[in-house]
Amino acid sequence: MPQAFALYRFPHEDHYYRLEGQTQDLHACAQLDGVSGFVIAPFEVKSEQPIVVISPDSLSCHPVPPSAPAELSAAVPSATAAERPSLTYTIDFANFHAQLCQDTFRKIVLARCAEETSPIPADPAELFHRACSLYPRLFVALVSTPQSGTWLTATPEILLEGEAGIWHTIALAGTMQLKGEQLKGEGEDVAWSTKNIEEQRIVATYIAECLEQFTTDFHEEGPRTARAADLVHLRSDFRFTLPDDRHLGELLGRLHPTPAVCGLPKREAFRFIVNNEHTPRRYYSGFLGTLNMQQATHLYVSLRCMQIDGHRCHLYAGGGLLRDSVEQQEWLETEAKLETMRRLLAHSS
Repeated sequence: MPQAFALYRFPHEDHYYRLEGQTQDLHACAQLDGVSGFVIAPFEVKSEQPIVVISPDSLSCHPVPPSAPAELSAAVPSATAAERPSLTYTIDFANFHAQLCQDTFRKIVLARCAEETSPIPADPAELFHRACSLYPRLFVALVSTPQSGTWLTATPEILLEGEAGIWHTIALAGTMQLKGEQLKGEGEDVAWSTKNIEEQRIVATYIAECLEQFTTDFHEEGPRTARAADLVHLRSDFRFTLPDDRHLGELLGRLHPTPAVCGLPKREAFRFIVNNEHTPRRYYSGFLGTLNMQQATHLYVSLRCMQIDGHRCHLYAGGGLLRDSVEQQEWLETEAKLETMRRLLAHSS
C-alpha cells in the first residue's frame, strides 16, 4: 500500500485531487531541482524533519461533497478563544520585541501553538471537506506522511506557481479582521494602519530583491486588499519569467522562508526564531503543494494549519512584529488566525 497521501483543492475550484505514493526525503530546497510530486516542507529542515516529496503512484479527481454554506457569513469566536496572552506568549513577545527595539531586526515573526482536544478522534477527511466548503478562496490541503504526520492547511499565500514559462509569487502581510457589514464584501473599505503597510512593504521589497537574482523580467502589481476567510491582508503580486527553469530549488531556497513568516535580516531572524520560540513550528510556516506535475507548479506557504493526531490537534498561528507592535494586539491577531482551524473542529464535534 502507498505510504503517504495528499488531498488538495485549489482556490475557487469545485473539485479536489487525491494523490497517493511513496515518499522520499530531501534535506535542502536545492535538492528539489528536477523533482516532481507533492511536496511538504518544514520551516526548519533537519534530519528528523525533512522536506518530504510524495511521488504520485496514483492521482484522481473528485467533486467536493456538499457541506456547509460556501463562505462564512459572520465571525463567531469559538469558546476556546482567549482574550489575554498566555504566559509563554508574553515571555516570547518581550524577548522578540526587545530585539526590535535594539535594531537587531527590522521585522520578526512570532508564532504560537494551541492544542485542542476532543472526546473522539478527529476525522481528517471530514475536516478537509469542511475546509473546502468554508474557505473557497484558499488553497486547502490534507497531507499525511510517516515523516511529517498528518497536517491540514487552508492558506491564502502563494510561495511559487507557474506553467508554460510564466511564474508568479506574492507578498502577503498585514492582517485585519472583518466585522459586521464588512463580511459582505472583500474588505474594500478597510483602512490600513501604518504598521500593516510597513510590514507588507518589507516583504514585497525582499521578494523583489530575490527575483532580481534570477531574472530581469518581472513586474509587481499592488498592494491591494485580499480577503481570506474573515481576515484581510495586503497583497502584492509578482509575475516573471525565468531564463532557466531547471533551478527552481535554488529559487525556492531564496524565497523560503519569506519575511512574512520569518523576518529581516532573514538568516539572523530565522536562527533567533528557531532558538527562542517556545514551541517548534515543525511544518507550520513551511510550504506545500505540487511541484512540476502536469507541467505546472503550485506551492503555498503553510499557514492557517494544524497537525492532527487522534484526539489532539495542534493549531499554529503567527504574526509579524515591528518596533511599534503591541502585545495585546498581536495576540488577538493570532487568535483571529487560529479561528480558521477552530471553526472546522467546532463543526465536526
